[in-house]
Amino acid sequence: MERIDHLLPWSSLGSERRLSVFRYGKGPRKVYIQSSLHADELPGMRTAWELKQRLADLESRGQLNCVVELVPVANPVGLGQTLQASHLGRFEFASGKNFNRDFVELSALVAERVGDKLGADEAANVELIRQAMRDGLDALPPASSELQGMQRILLRHACDAEVVLDLHCDFDAAIHVYAIPQHWPRWKSLAARLKAGVALLAEDSGGSSFDESCSLPWLRLAQAFPQAAIPLACLATTVELGGVGDTRVDQAQDNCEAILGFLAEQGLIAGDWPAAPAECCEGMPFEGTEYLYAPHVGVVSFLRKAGEWVEKGDALFEVVDPLNDQVSTVRAGTSGVLFAIERGRYAQPGLWLAKVAGREPFRKGQLIND
Repeated sequence: MERIDHLLPWSSLGSERRLSVFRYGKGPRKVYIQSSLHADELPGMRTAWELKQRLADLESRGQLNCVVELVPVANPVGLGQTLQASHLGRFEFASGKNFNRDFVELSALVAERVGDKLGADEAANVELIRQAMRDGLDALPPASSELQGMQRILLRHACDAEVVLDLHCDFDAAIHVYAIPQHWPRWKSLAARLKAGVALLAEDSGGSSFDESCSLPWLRLAQAFPQAAIPLACLATTVELGGVGDTRVDQAQDNCEAILGFLAEQGLIAGDWPAAPAECCEGMPFEGTEYLYAPHVGVVSFLRKAGEWVEKGDALFEVVDPLNDQVSTVRAGTSGVLFAIERGRYAQPGLWLAKVAGREPFRKGQLIND
């Protein structure tokens, strides 16, 4: 195992922050796994610690057929953000920006470097594109903020991997995954191993999130250069490992074994591993996800649990205004999986309280919310 520590730029005077990458194995193939980019989402960090122990053991036994780069703490900036004992790790205090938005769009950097060199040799194109990604990121002007510097380091490590896992969680939720539709057949095994409740599929959900900044350049380059043989060579996903409280030892260990079993199935780890369960969740268009809001302020009482299937018209939660004796029942506008609910119980304007993944697309534009 090799530990790589990166000093983040623009730290406050008298202080410094470091981003640590743990590298295991060797070979031409590469896997990249990070956790807690939204720093208050800790199930992934707990899972990453289990992965550290298992990867070290697999490396010592000679079972790694690839390089694995693991970043257990992907956001040391957000990890230190607390306000009156409340951890606030989704947005950077200094700028108000979401830590998982506005990553560098790599396809433009690559196109200007190698567009005229791409040909019919798929393997050669993959190597050419990956080198162009590395060179393009290295050639960017110095980062203008601590956040930008951190994001570039993360993407620089991930851009040349063939498998990228970004581990997150929701508030109170079933395990679910985000991916581009073209990759869903390959992700089914991981979803089944994790016992995920749903997969949310979109070619571009908007916002330049980390996983799409790894996977979408290949799709965009293939579209921009149809005469060249360009595969979708980066299998990237955001994995939401349930809710914020899902940090039990058994949960982290199960998540770890599911991830390792999936990697073994891809030929990246040697040895005997359990087969993926036959039963797998459904892949739904992310355009079919409904966000439900309260019609007024008040106390929220949820009537259904995260992970349940609901039908259109089913009552999901009540909102009670005890001063004006106003009680409202909010119902599902689509049939699907109630995959996440808000952890807070006081309804406020503009803040979602429940999310239902439906089969029929109805939304357009930017699909992810901040």
